[in-house]
Amino acid sequence: MAASTPAADGRFPAGREDGHEPDPNRWRALWVTLVAGFMSLLDVTIVAVALPTIQGDLHASPAQVQWVVSGYALTFALALVTAGRLGDALDRRRIFLLALSGFVLFSAACGAAPDITLLVVARLAQGLAAGFMAPQNSALIQQMFRGAERGRAFGFFGATVGISSATGPIAGGAILALASGDQGWRWIFYVNVPIGILAVLLGRRLLPRVPRSGRGQVDVPGVLLLGLGVLTLMYPLVQAESGGLGGLWWLFPVGAAVLAVFTWWQRRLVARGAPPLLDPRLFSTVRGYAVGAGIGTLYFIGFSGVWLVFALFYQRGLDFSPLRSGLAVTPFALGSAGAAVLSGRLVERYGRLLTVCGLAGVILGLGGTALLLRFAPLHIAAWVAAPVLFLGGIGSGFVVAPNITMTLRDVPVRMAGAAGGALQTGQRLGAALGTAALPGLFYLVLGRSHDYRGALVTALGAGLLGMVASLALATFDWQRDRRRAKPHRKCPDEVANDPVHARQT
Repeated sequence: MAASTPAADGRFPAGREDGHEPDPNRWRALWVTLVAGFMSLLDVTIVAVALPTIQGDLHASPAQVQWVVSGYALTFALALVTAGRLGDALDRRRIFLLALSGFVLFSAACGAAPDITLLVVARLAQGLAAGFMAPQNSALIQQMFRGAERGRAFGFFGATVGISSATGPIAGGAILALASGDQGWRWIFYVNVPIGILAVLLGRRLLPRVPRSGRGQVDVPGVLLLGLGVLTLMYPLVQAESGGLGGLWWLFPVGAAVLAVFTWWQRRLVARGAPPLLDPRLFSTVRGYAVGAGIGTLYFIGFSGVWLVFALFYQRGLDFSPLRSGLAVTPFALGSAGAAVLSGRLVERYGRLLTVCGLAGVILGLGGTALLLRFAPLHIAAWVAAPVLFLGGIGSGFVVAPNITMTLRDVPVRMAGAAGGALQTGQRLGAALGTAALPGLFYLVLGRSHDYRGALVTALGAGLLGMVASLALATFDWQRDRRRAKPHRKCPDEVANDPVHARQT
């Protein structure tokens, strides 16, 4: 039977992912993929602090310079699912190395761009390369690790996701502070070049070579439908600064309709025994996948937007430098890093409860930070908020890594790339919504009241709504698992190797 051929009941064929032999280089190979993933995710936010400098040096309009950030996010999201499927069907190692090489090349092109047009084109290409690289990261983890080791590996991966998102403003501010002059912004891109070249060389040596994971066929109509659907949903969001939400709102129902057609097409391919781009049975029969994808999307709506809100408040409201503004949110990044690594060791024992506790911690931490920044004296506000922000970071570390682990752990390895790509596409859509809506709300309140503190509290409160929705979904899933738990439960190794362990018991 073909790898994606359905069983009689429509589920994935039963059985374990057998024939696995632990690679002796797996932990060193993991660090290669984490470094590459860190660079690609860092570039989503690191450029934001340099936009005023880029705009002045290249004589660009606000709309043009905004595409330096939003164009990268757009092509990043467009590539994820297709890249994951190609990795499953062809060769994850080869696609990862080619994408990483392209990322390095286009990073150099961004740094050398003589005008805003070429910079935007290079950023679009850089985002495309990052999108092809990202799903291979999670797929390679599933390929190289099993059981409790997989949880630890995903813990490091989750730490990378959390730290890269939170430290972008810090890294950007530090580079601008060290590279003086109007041309200093170019080093934000050049710094990727030596790190990326080293990662390519190490990846060629350490990443495992394996046979193809599936058929070589790729669902071209599915690629076109999914790409059009994601594009129509994201384009108004990336154009938010230019009035995209108001003028292009009609693209949202169009995008939803296109994705509905995409879903119908994927189900038809499965019924015919043909390999789909994204198998719909991932959402219906793989334990935890649909719920985990929903939790991640809702969480990233608030998680991604709050950093731009903090940057606006500190830099414009308190007149902080980009570096000082980045350092003000460092406690969150530190708490997130430590907790994410620890959560990889705890997720097999506590499961979804870990996510529930983590979300509660993030809500308390960011909510408390908003209140302290609202009422504390301005000259000590950042210092007073630091401990509570650290608590929020600890909570975030118990959200991202465990959710990735629980969402992907029962996905068949042969479909790991497409599943990881779909999971990250949801996160990118959530991040795009958050980064468009929260700063927009900040500016709306600021324009009416000229109150930076009030604008901060309103925007952070809106971000917390997404996290509260994520907490409600995680709590529902945790309680459902408790009700359906049997007295005899599988050990972690058995669970990790059983791709069809459904929630029905």
